[in-house]
Amino acid sequence: MADNDDILLKIRHSAAHVMAEAVIQIFPTAKIAIGPAIENGFYYDFDLPRTLTPEDLEEIEKLMKAVIKGKHTFTRQVVSRKEAEAMFKDQPYKLELIAELPEGEEISIYTQGAFTDLCRGPHVANTGEIDPAGVKLLSISSAYWRGDEKREQLQRIYGTAWRNKKELDAHLTMLEEAKKRDHRKLGRDLEIFFFDDEIGPGLPLWMPKGGVIIEELEKLAKEMEAAAGYERVKTPHLTKESLFLKSGHLPYYAESMYPPMELEGTTYYIKPMNCPFHHKIFGCRTRSYRELPLRLAEYGTCYRYEKSGELFGLMRVRSMQMNDAHIYCAEDQFETEFMAVIDMYNAYFKLFGIEKFLMRFSTHGKEGLGKKYVDNEALWLKTEDMVRKVMTKSGIPFTEVADEAAFYGPKIDVQIWSAIGREFTLATNQVDFAVPERFNLKFMNKAGTEETPLCLHRAPLSTHERMIGFLLEHFAGALPVWLSPVQVAVIPVAEPFNGYVAEIEAMLKTKGIRARADLSSDRFNAKIRLAQAEKIPYMMIAGEQEQTKKTVSVRLRTGEQLKDLAQSAFADLVKGKITSRSLSLQ
Repeated sequence: MADNDDILLKIRHSAAHVMAEAVIQIFPTAKIAIGPAIENGFYYDFDLPRTLTPEDLEEIEKLMKAVIKGKHTFTRQVVSRKEAEAMFKDQPYKLELIAELPEGEEISIYTQGAFTDLCRGPHVANTGEIDPAGVKLLSISSAYWRGDEKREQLQRIYGTAWRNKKELDAHLTMLEEAKKRDHRKLGRDLEIFFFDDEIGPGLPLWMPKGGVIIEELEKLAKEMEAAAGYERVKTPHLTKESLFLKSGHLPYYAESMYPPMELEGTTYYIKPMNCPFHHKIFGCRTRSYRELPLRLAEYGTCYRYEKSGELFGLMRVRSMQMNDAHIYCAEDQFETEFMAVIDMYNAYFKLFGIEKFLMRFSTHGKEGLGKKYVDNEALWLKTEDMVRKVMTKSGIPFTEVADEAAFYGPKIDVQIWSAIGREFTLATNQVDFAVPERFNLKFMNKAGTEETPLCLHRAPLSTHERMIGFLLEHFAGALPVWLSPVQVAVIPVAEPFNGYVAEIEAMLKTKGIRARADLSSDRFNAKIRLAQAEKIPYMMIAGEQEQTKKTVSVRLRTGEQLKDLAQSAFADLVKGKITSRSLSLQ
């Protein structure tokens, strides 16, 4: 949270403790797990004797407000390990947390009213600083202890807390709008994608309309990358284990990979990333400095075993088509190449109408050298300074975050906000100073000696899955004309005009416009409602007048109407919007 939200952090963390106190009043034998403040709210996980119901939320919220009005002080106390274990002797999840604390680390507890919790804080001074009118419990879900599906399944209660009722109401309004824009619902309703139990969780099936969106995004990427000097490659979906041992992904990344396959005495893995394959392509022959920078791009399908509890629609999946590329360059080419990637981000932001974004610059943590990060502090400091200088020079807003880098180098992650203010992590731009050396990648420099290139890993359009999920929510399903699976619905006012409508459909298709004539037996108004529900940009309407004049009347999905247009004029309008990838319909 931002500095100016520190008070909200305290309010939400304190509200989580108040909620836990209320739950224990209802369920005295409850086992409590953890209850942090999160963005826009808080949650707490419980092991309870029965499944919670929506009616339980109402009772818990009522008890919370009574606790708040009691103005109970949050009292902090430092205790010994033995004292903590005695206090929480009936709370197995707290005992597990205590057991994992390093020897000598301070153990603190917070007490308010009748409730005591193992906690580092921070909290408000007393419960009276929480406005009861600014607190609301939102939902119940299941959650595995420690996020491990092999551990106990708990019940998680989500809530939100704000400074006052006005702020709460504004947030609830935003949540209602977010429900309408939920990409999972839109994906089903608009027949774009779905998941199937027999296929497996996190493995999306793309329907024909989803296939159109994917093709259009890939076409966009290919155009942008061709103009920027990228070359396209293709790599297999699986490889020998030795490749990931060389890259350093094994054994550290094994938990996020699908299990190995044993065939004819050889171990194979399905690929979770494309970079080792691209390194092989770079290293397949001797390279000259004249070939650099070498930019290798691929929309490669990767597979990662995300934990079941972390899967979320298209945002967290197990099968993903990644807008991947790797740029191999000399050190003196770094600034130009790094900034070219950032410029590509900006071009995409403008194209999709993304007005709010932030670049997160992730650096290493010294204590993680040799464990979490490649053990070469000098190169870490050097490459981090290179990124820092480029970002500062660019004037693009960024925030620096320690101890979140990739294992092989610093990176920029891109946070974007949708039209209703929901935050998404979308793209990445990573500096790799370590893995090229692991693969013994070399090029002959101007002096005639071998040199190891830097490698930039970048994915401005993220994956098809995450990008399409974001776009569905950003545009509330009403995608720009160029991305819309059906761009024009051609609708006759009555059956006698079906022939004219079919003629118009054929004409539009010859111009590369995705048109669909509705020749069904449904009534005219039902056809309009269907096209509107499908969020088709243009509804071309044809009746006796239009047939006689060889014109069309057009209704936009936004409600505006265009009457008595020549067929060719309308086709030119739509084609222009497609070619320019415009956000507008007129």
